[in-house]
Amino acid sequence: MLRRLTLRDFVIVTNLEVDLGRGFTALTGETGAGKSILIDALQLALGSRGDAGVVREGAARADITAEFEPTPELAQHLAPWLEEAGFDNLEPGAPLLLRRVVDSQGKSRAWINGSPATATQLRELGEHLVDIHGQHAWQSLTRAESVRTLVDAQAGVDTAALQQAWIARRDAARRLEEARSRQTDLDRERERLQWQIGELDKLSPQADEWEALNAEHTRLSHGQAILDAARLALDAVSEADDSADSLTSRAIDALEEVASVEPHLADALQVLRDAQAQLQDAARSLNSALHHTELDPDRLAELDSRMSAWMSLARRYRRQPQELPALLQGWREELAELDAASDLDALDQAAQRAHKFWLDTAKAVSKQRAAVAPSLAQAVTDAMQTLGMGGGRFEVALTPQDEPQAFGLESVEFLVAGHAGSTPRPIGKVASGGELSRLALAIAVTTSQRSDERSQVGTLIFDEIDSGVGGAVADTVGQLMRRLGHDRQVMAVTHLAQVAACAHQHLVVAKSVQSGQTTSAIRAVRDAERIHEVARMLGGAITDTSRAHAEAMLHHASQDAKPARRRKDATA
Repeated sequence: MLRRLTLRDFVIVTNLEVDLGRGFTALTGETGAGKSILIDALQLALGSRGDAGVVREGAARADITAEFEPTPELAQHLAPWLEEAGFDNLEPGAPLLLRRVVDSQGKSRAWINGSPATATQLRELGEHLVDIHGQHAWQSLTRAESVRTLVDAQAGVDTAALQQAWIARRDAARRLEEARSRQTDLDRERERLQWQIGELDKLSPQADEWEALNAEHTRLSHGQAILDAARLALDAVSEADDSADSLTSRAIDALEEVASVEPHLADALQVLRDAQAQLQDAARSLNSALHHTELDPDRLAELDSRMSAWMSLARRYRRQPQELPALLQGWREELAELDAASDLDALDQAAQRAHKFWLDTAKAVSKQRAAVAPSLAQAVTDAMQTLGMGGGRFEVALTPQDEPQAFGLESVEFLVAGHAGSTPRPIGKVASGGELSRLALAIAVTTSQRSDERSQVGTLIFDEIDSGVGGAVADTVGQLMRRLGHDRQVMAVTHLAQVAACAHQHLVVAKSVQSGQTTSAIRAVRDAERIHEVARMLGGAITDTSRAHAEAMLHHASQDAKPARRRKDATA
């Protein structure tokens, strides 16, 4: 439930903190006092669009914080969402804080339990916390999408699964149609790729082969030069009369005769011995090179031919020679994709499978809608009898569609007969504005009661949804909201004294001018102050008679609710 709402520099509110309790809370005040300002602020905290206009004139930013007290069931319900969104899970008994700041430039920031969040995340989280029914709620009941959404919510329809199945069906059908329309082009493209692949397949270029060919070609083309250089080097190192090896041997012999006399020559002698060993190693390597280096003109010609083929294909396809293996692999992958796109039988089977899956999903949704429609219709019909529409009848019409639709196999429409004997007709054609408001209220209360069985949303808000009703109907509206408040937190912005008298908590909005600026404040009233406010709402001057009337209404409302509560407990 919503425990506290804090406003800073919001519209005409300078600083306001409202503590909210359980049960039914009425929000009242003079016309123009800004009764809906609390609802507007809450909607901003729940992710609605905010602009610079919400910032109080002269202030730098508007700051809204909503503190919720989640039940253990709600905390458990929210845990997967919080984890997926990257927020810490709620500790037992810990509050859930939603904060929104909008500056004078219209820039917005948001937080969830102190961690930065997006407005979209606020909206997603808010859907689990609050249901808001506006004063023009009846308008949404004339829109097919809103009606269908409401019925699906009551039926527990997994609309995401239906939407995914529809997208898969649509995409499979599109691929099939594109393949059929492009068949000639695809065939031509496939033939082109097959010919190009055939050209490269004759060469069969392998990865890293071009570098190996270049290295071998370079070695073979310089074979004679390599042999000449190796022979010359071998002569100089060891085979000529004055080779380095023989000269080094002479130096070693000369020093060995005197090394025992002059110890300082021992180091030079050792260096010469090491040098001779290295010269001998070099000689062995040069001998090996001479024996293994061959002049192979046939192999060189073969290399010339293959490298020429590489160069020719590289020029034809405007690539570097080393890119040919990757080019061939890419063409093979393109051909495989074209083959798949051109396989009309496979695409047709895929489209049929996708259609069947969607159809099965849609049929399951149809069963859910058909199952809930009668009970929903009866519940709203029952509510209408207490809201001044005695003898009226409410129906949920499910009309099969000629063509498949993303939302399923049928359209959903609300039909209403305003009185006994009349034919139900679309709700948008009900002429009376009062009837529309009462129908919206009946549907809102009924669906809210039913949704309590399937969801964890604990706070319901009615923003002047009782507009256009009065008299005994207003008494019924108040009692309905009070009974609803036994199990849910209910807030209602109202102008009806009968509704306000039924509230467990009563907040009054008052507007005043301070230092030349208009400000709005909200305070809780009880006892004599509440009697005064209800008397004001009854209209006319506040007299002893109106006070007595207000006191009687408050007493009657509180007494009237007790038996209902006991009956609920007795049947539990």
